[in-house]
Amino acid sequence: MTDNRNLLELTAEEKQDLGRWAQSRTLPAGEVFRARLILALAEGKSYREIEKSMQTSAATIARWRSRFEQHRLAGLEGRHKGSRPHTATAAVQARVVRRVQQKPNDGSTHWSCRKLAQELAVSKSTVQRILSQARLKPHRLERYLASADPYFEGKAGAGSA
Repeated sequence: MTDNRNLLELTAEEKQDLGRWAQSRTLPAGEVFRARLILALAEGKSYREIEKSMQTSAATIARWRSRFEQHRLAGLEGRHKGSRPHTATAAVQARVVRRVQQKPNDGSTHWSCRKLAQELAVSKSTVQRILSQARLKPHRLERYLASADPYFEGKAGAGSA
């Protein structure tokens, strides 16, 4: 049974756009959900029917209906755009790059991101980002090669001649 006071009026263009969004397999799930919700309201379905079929609450339906009525399609966009990306200052970047080019104090052969992060009191993600941007790979040293072979030096020298 349809209730005319709950009926949401859509223009032909809005109905077409929402129909395309509702069938999309590439849009985020939240956008697809909101498009289907508005289409259900436009078809005259009751809140109870929508709650049951879409597994949502009346408060959610009311929120998106209100936003749609106020701002039309633009009101269906999510309001939280996420946090802004964290960027290390030039000074931190310089410290990481300078330190990674020095030998570790603990006697190891190279730096790991976690070890370098602990040494410089920054996050390992920050170290990874800086090393990636600077195209530095401290775990790949061209000058270091270890072998247990007692004749290694002679063999290595003969191969490069």
